[in-house]
Amino acid sequence: MKKLLSAAAAVVTVLAAPAAAADRPDAQGEAALARAIEGRVAGEPVDCIDLQRVRSTRILGHTAILYESGSTLYVNRPRGGARSLDAWDVMVTKPFGGRLCRVDVVQLYDAGSRTQSGIVFLGDFVPYKKVRQAGAR
Repeated sequence: MKKLLSAAAAVVTVLAAPAAAADRPDAQGEAALARAIEGRVAGEPVDCIDLQRVRSTRILGHTAILYESGSTLYVNRPRGGARSLDAWDVMVTKPFGGRLCRVDVVQLYDAGSRTQSGIVFLGDFVPYKKVRQAGAR
């Protein structure tokens, strides 16, 4: 009985290891995010952003999606599927109306082969605005 419990514990440990690795932050993606928001301060998270105001979108490898809207950068750390984020992928969204919301899904396609490479479940959009310098107008 003791051997059976030991074997079962070993199997659980082996099966849990990939999941734990997938939950670990990606160092390169985190560094890219830190560079992108340097000199900015986070605001209160919002559920949706207006797509008509978004000028550019960038994937920060295995970490987040960055949406540029005027002088504000919105960072979305997906609730699920962030490990699928690859800077070379093409993002396809099908939002309702002109807003992208935390309930929307992003499909990822490999740019070369045009095959689906992943799916991402969006999270909150955190706005980052530039910090005004003392004495600046």
